[in-house]
Amino acid sequence: MSGDVRIFVDEVPRGVPPGTPVSAAVAGDDAGLAALLAAGRAYVTDGVGREIAMDDPGFPGAIYRVVRSARRGED
Repeated sequence: MSGDVRIFVDEVPRGVPPGTPVSAAVAGDDAGLAALLAAGRAYVTDGVGREIAMDDPGFPGAIYRVVRSARRGED
């Protein structure tokens, strides 16, 4: 499989290489969001609201929603 696959992040279409981990696909070029995901201050759900693992590979047509939390990741 060659070329980018289309995914949707918060309703915005993006093209990413096949097999890109969810964390990289969602954060894209947003270093702040990447930091929130890494720190556990945000997480990603699928199209029906189930939390998904950050290292899962993306797939064509995937729908992701980012949930940010002020409390998540605190000790």
